[in-house]
Amino acid sequence: MAPPKGGYAPNLDKFLDTLKSRPVDSSVEFLISLLKRRQIRGSESCAIATAHVLLQIVARDKWTDVDQLIGRIQLVGRKLVAAQPHELVIGNIVKRVLGLIRDEAEEDRNETGNDSPTGSAPPLPPAIEAPPVDKTIRPASLIALGSFARTQSMFNLLSDPDFVPSPGSTPRLGSGASTPQRHPHSTNVPALRSEVIDGIEEIMDEIRQVDEQVQAYAEIVIHPGDYVLVHQPSRTVQKFLTRAASKRKFTVFLVVDPTASSTADDPYAALRKSLTSGGSTVVNIMNVGLMAYMSKVNKVILGARAITRKGGVLVDAGAAVIARAAQEQGRTVIVLGGVYKVSPDSRFHHEDFVEWGNPSKYVNFADGAMVGQVRVKNAIAEFVPAELVNTYITNLGAHSKDHLHGIIADHYKEEDINFDLFGKIQR
Repeated sequence: MAPPKGGYAPNLDKFLDTLKSRPVDSSVEFLISLLKRRQIRGSESCAIATAHVLLQIVARDKWTDVDQLIGRIQLVGRKLVAAQPHELVIGNIVKRVLGLIRDEAEEDRNETGNDSPTGSAPPLPPAIEAPPVDKTIRPASLIALGSFARTQSMFNLLSDPDFVPSPGSTPRLGSGASTPQRHPHSTNVPALRSEVIDGIEEIMDEIRQVDEQVQAYAEIVIHPGDYVLVHQPSRTVQKFLTRAASKRKFTVFLVVDPTASSTADDPYAALRKSLTSGGSTVVNIMNVGLMAYMSKVNKVILGARAITRKGGVLVDAGAAVIARAAQEQGRTVIVLGGVYKVSPDSRFHHEDFVEWGNPSKYVNFADGAMVGQVRVKNAIAEFVPAELVNTYITNLGAHSKDHLHGIIADHYKEEDINFDLFGKIQR
């Protein structure tokens, strides 16, 4: 692997910069290593990286038919998912590209079929004509000429008076009986390649436009005077709140990780500034004190890492207890996420979604006695069951959990939904 540019740790931008200069297989291996080391992380970054590497496979690999391309995408997809199985969007993008290839190939077959209908016989060469029926002079008998005369040529077949083709038979050309009656469809590789590339670029544009499209619903969801609770808001949630604050005043309870308050850089400084400049109020809450404020909350807004087929949501650690508390208090829980985060796969157990990270920000080697005697686990992501969520807002609008199957049916093919990319998640 080539050393990263400038001596800095590689990330999504550096990976994208190297795509054109690397062989395709090298780019795939590079992405696998970045995913394993979590140097590319987060739903949007993983989805964009996956889409880019699949686009390189379609554009630069040598493939001659649809089945060969689908097999290649499936193989690479398995490798990427195995590298980081907790990022469900990787499998989502792989399956959407597979469905895109199938759709474009089907359109290509239909167009070819319309131009040259199946079963139509090719015209006979004009230079070869059958002798007139009333011709008095007949050719010598084939028996007299011997077996040499029964050559498999078009002229002899047509000049044989004993040969009477059936009305519905197809003229046999060239090699006679050994010629197949059906002509297999040949893939128009350049046209299919171009269409699939355009489709993958549309998927990437969709991913980039999610935040702008989701925030269009902010004014409908958040009302003047509302008390809104958010947990470690993602960029999508931050833009959603900012859009609402530009039109009305409300109060935001911002639940943050206790360790974040001890760091010099405030990741939500820009959010606080944008909300307070419009007249809204921001109240910081630590995880341990959120229950004291839940009675005042009107709605809880969470950002999704991924949304499962049955409506369960993969979120940042700490959000599950908030969703449970909101249900106990009868508060509305709203989940924000793009359609590309809606996963067609629902075969996981809840514990498979939990991702464990480095616990050093809670316990370090200064606590020698504790480090030696206690095993500390730090959850990065956890699962919120579907029964704790009231509404899902995507770039296509607001949905209930009963409508998620319609989104999946519109964006994935049945054969790809049933294709197992994940296997068993190693924990």
